[in-house]
Amino acid sequence: MIVMSSVFLIGTFSIVARDPVSGDFGVAVSTAAPAVGALAPHAAPGVAAISTQSFVNVDLGRLGLKLVEVGLRVDTALEALLSEDPHREWRQVIGVDRYTVYGYSGSKCVEWFGHIVEKDFAVAGNMLSGPRVLEAMVDAYKESRGLEFPLRLLRALKAGEEAGGDKRGRQSAALLVASSSPRWEYNLRVDDHPSPVDELLRVYEVVKKRTREFSEQYGDLMSIIKL
Repeated sequence: MIVMSSVFLIGTFSIVARDPVSGDFGVAVSTAAPAVGALAPHAAPGVAAISTQSFVNVDLGRLGLKLVEVGLRVDTALEALLSEDPHREWRQVIGVDRYTVYGYSGSKCVEWFGHIVEKDFAVAGNMLSGPRVLEAMVDAYKESRGLEFPLRLLRALKAGEEAGGDKRGRQSAALLVASSSPRWEYNLRVDDHPSPVDELLRVYEVVKKRTREFSEQYGDLMSIIKL
């Protein structure tokens, strides 16, 4: 028997994706509750990315990654975990691995809720202003082809917010990219802010700029930094 742990985190919208160029996995998520980055996004290099939300079960992310790492595909892993969760109808989860994209929205998520699964990414949300939130995220991610992967995730998140986002308002946002070549700007959180997605975008650019400055100042010494 797998013990499931639950945390109250509803009114969330997110995207998980696999970068077809680098093979990196990423999650971007926002909600009208504090510290969404502590709960929803889960990702591991070369393994998968998962966002667990609604009446969130963090084990769907934590154990889901472990099951994919030992050989299950993300859809099989998450369905197995959901099958043992007595509260699965309150859960929402999306995931992507090297082969599969998966989405699940339990029947008792708070309206409006839903998910969209595409070839190498998925979006999901609950307690949203309407379906246009997810549609806008899909459009923005597709239209951003050619941009750096983290920025594509953030563009999708911003589009969802502009389309109405969490109908209660805004409070926190997070970006997590799992890469074999990690960077500082791949793991960012805004835990409490009136415009969390805009702040996340600002911090992303600040960190990128500072990284360039370090590289110019210290040159080859940057290679000894292990993230």
